[in-house]
Amino acid sequence: MIQPLKFSNKRQRSLIIAVLAVIFLISVVAIGIFLDEESISTNLKQRNSSPSLHHPFGTDWLGRDMFSRTFMGLSLSIGVGLIGAFGSTFIAMLLGMIAATMGKMADRIVSWLIDLFLSVPHLVTLILISFALGGGFKGIVIGIALTHWPSLARVIRAEVMQIRTAEYVQLSKKMGRSNWWIATKHIFPHIVPQIVVGFLLLFPHAILHEAAITFLGLGLSPHEPAIGIILSESMKYLSSGMWWLAFFPGLCLLLIVRAFDVIGEKLRSLTDPNRAHE
Repeated sequence: MIQPLKFSNKRQRSLIIAVLAVIFLISVVAIGIFLDEESISTNLKQRNSSPSLHHPFGTDWLGRDMFSRTFMGLSLSIGVGLIGAFGSTFIAMLLGMIAATMGKMADRIVSWLIDLFLSVPHLVTLILISFALGGGFKGIVIGIALTHWPSLARVIRAEVMQIRTAEYVQLSKKMGRSNWWIATKHIFPHIVPQIVVGFLLLFPHAILHEAAITFLGLGLSPHEPAIGIILSESMKYLSSGMWWLAFFPGLCLLLIVRAFDVIGEKLRSLTDPNRAHE
C-alpha cells in the first residue's frame, strides 16, 4: 500500500511551496514570451466573444484574444518589476551600508532621507517621478527604483549595525583591516539573505504599482499589452456585460503578486536561524 508523502518539518514544506511558486512564475513568463504576436491581432469577426475553449479568456471589442494579451501583459509587468525592484534593492543596500559604516553624519543623512521618503506615500512619489520623466517604460522603472527602497534600507542598516559590533569584526579592526575589507568579507555575506528576501518582497509592490500607474495613464505606452492598460480599457465595457475583460487579467495579476509574496515569505522562514529546528 502506498503511503502518502509526509514532510518531516515546516522547512521542507516551505521549500516545496517556494519551488512550486517559482515554477508557476516561470511558466507565466514563458507563455508570455513564446506567444505569437498574431494572437493579439485585430479580428472583428470574433469581437466581444465570451470565454470559450478557443478563447479561454474571451476576446475584446477588437477581437483580440484576451488570454494572449493577459499573459503578454504579465510578462511585461514582471520585466518592469524585475528591473525596478533590482534598482530599488541596490539603492537600499548602498544607503544601508553607508549609514551603518561611514560615521554618524552619514547615518543622520541617510536616516533623514529614509524618514523623508516614508513620510509620503510612495505611490504619490512614483506618480510625480513618472510624470516628470514623461511616463513610459523609462519613467515607470526609474520611479519604482527611486521610491521603494526606504523600508529595506532601514532593515539593512539595522542588520549591519548589529553585525559590526560582533567580536570577530572588532578583532579584524584591531588587526588593521580596512573598512572596505570588513564590509566585503564580514558584513556583506551576512546581509545577502535579507537583500534577497527584500528584493522578492519588493517585487509584488513594484508590479502592482506599475499596473496602477499604467491604469491612470502615466505608465507604459497604450500600445503595449500591459495589465494596467487592459484593465483601464475594460472599464468602458463592463456596463455592457463584458466582465471577462477585467476579471481574468485582474485575477492573474493577483495570483502573480501572491506568488511573489509566498516565495519571499518562505525564503525568509528558510533563512531565519530561529526556525532551523522546525
